Amino acid sequence: MSALSLHKKIEENTGLLIFGILLVSSIGGLVQILPVLNQQSLQIATENTRVYSAVELTGRDIYIREGCSVCHSQQVRPLIAEVERYGPYSRAGEFVYDRPFLWGSKRTGPDLHRVGGKFSNDWHRVHLIDPRSVIAASIMPAYPWLAKREASQVGNITAKLSALRILGHPYSDEDIAAADSELEGLKEIDALIAYLQMLGTGLSEDISI
Repeated sequence: MSALSLHKKIEENTGLLIFGILLVSSIGGLVQILPVLNQQSLQIATENTRVYSAVELTGRDIYIREGCSVCHSQQVRPLIAEVERYGPYSRAGEFVYDRPFLWGSKRTGPDLHRVGGKFSNDWHRVHLIDPRSVIAASIMPAYPWLAKREASQVGNITAKLSALRILGHPYSDEDIAAADSELEGLKEIDALIAYLQMLGTGLSEDISI
């Protein structure tokens, strides 16, 4: 049977066509997935990467809840324009403690992966409560309620740290026991700012871009 007649037979037979599509898709998927499973660089944290503190992890939950990842990505791609604008490109080892990943692909606002330390806590506080008071042309919505809600009410932080430890995150018994007390007296905005200030700090300052 010639290649042409085989191709025609597959096109005329719905079952064979579906099987062929699934077979080719499966092969393509395996080619992409299998090498990644054995790539150590994707599983080893960079030198300064650490687990999130109880406050930062709570802030991350607020970041997800408020939909920040819809408009902001967290991945600086290895392109000259991106590196010049945002800083060193993102490395896989910086995300080993991220569950789920928040890489994103939509940039209504700027990428935030290197935002940690760029602005003061006070700047972030004002920006979250009234974005246009610091950036006149900003289209970001205001989040004044974050300054009123208690951070300790976001979720069961002790249970979350315990679950993450089962998944391999190196939290100690002391970390878990102190989690609730770390959130005492803090508002949601404090936790979110702590998370933002930690973003992108897992990379050594002297690393080449």
